[in-house]
Amino acid sequence: MSIDSRQVAAGLLEAVPFARTLEIEFVEVAPEAEGGVRAVVRLPDSPATHNHVGGPHAGAMFTLGETASGAVVLAAFGPVLDRAVPLAVRAEIAYRKVAMGPVLATARLGRPPAEVIAELDAGKRPEFPVEIEIGTEDGTVTSVLTVVWTLRPNR
Repeated sequence: MSIDSRQVAAGLLEAVPFARTLEIEFVEVAPEAEGGVRAVVRLPDSPATHNHVGGPHAGAMFTLGETASGAVVLAAFGPVLDRAVPLAVRAEIAYRKVAMGPVLATARLGRPPAEVIAELDAGKRPEFPVEIEIGTEDGTVTSVLTVVWTLRPNR
């Protein structure tokens, strides 16, 4: 699988203006084994996104993680998005440590894309998780997030 990370980033930032508002940066969108996809996005350190203890606000961190998951979805399922709309179904986040400074979110697809596409081809509305680790630039994981997505067939 070939992924144009610039196209994924531009498409996501066009579709989700809030990611632009937070100045989220795309570090990498790349294929992994068995058709998987990994995306890494960065939230710069900015007083505008700080919380009461000086780190990134929980909402900004959630948005960072959800943005990374959306990049994975666009990269993995771009070829079928002419017949289905990707939608986040539910999410769960655990804040483990206070993050300080810039933070990175690394997202990975939780199911092989071929399985998801086969369900879509069978007329189903597939669901699939995207797992995200959020942490500091030195690699300390500060939060984990799971976003469950679906591909809603166009009717």
